[in-house]
Amino acid sequence: MNDLKTLYYILSAEFGPLSEWWVAGSPFERIAGAILVQQTRWENVDRVLSALNNRNLMAPEAIVTLPLEELEEIVRPTGFYRNKAKSLKAVAEYFTANPIEGMADKPQQKLREELLGLRGIGNETADVILLYVAGKPSFVIDAYTKKLCGCMGIQGNYAELHKLFEDGLPRDVWTYQHYHALIVEHGKRYCNKKACVNCAVKIIQARSCRQ
Repeated sequence: MNDLKTLYYILSAEFGPLSEWWVAGSPFERIAGAILVQQTRWENVDRVLSALNNRNLMAPEAIVTLPLEELEEIVRPTGFYRNKAKSLKAVAEYFTANPIEGMADKPQQKLREELLGLRGIGNETADVILLYVAGKPSFVIDAYTKKLCGCMGIQGNYAELHKLFEDGLPRDVWTYQHYHALIVEHGKRYCNKKACVNCAVKIIQARSCRQ
């Protein structure tokens, strides 16, 4: 059994299914969240998402018609607000012309390339949208995943780590979502100086030393 599968089973045993780890009111709310969370804390994103919902702006068509300056003020709490407002506008324009419901019918690679062509969407954000909105099996490599891999002695750029996880796991949307949720939960709990010694990586390393 490879280390990635071992880690998955250890994290699953500790945290369980985590089926409700990312609650969103709509697919577009998840898309907006994926853009706004870049380089900020989720608490700040949650404030902005609530503001958008309270003003009935949580839809591509609503964002497209909203003046840019007004959108900038709404997203200001997430930082880099001018860039994020422009990114939300670009994404909203795309999904106005290409309804979110149609993503499931597009080939995964073609959809990924289209998303990467939009302002403000890089590899991680594209994979979040593919996995959590379009229902495509595309593993997300976020900061917690990179850190965890580094602690396990696994090095690589985004594409290399992305391929490593997809080659080492069943190609399944639920498994990818669950594993990503487990890594996020693990990172929140253990990726700090006080709790680092108790993390799952230490368990795997200890097992390897005994073999």
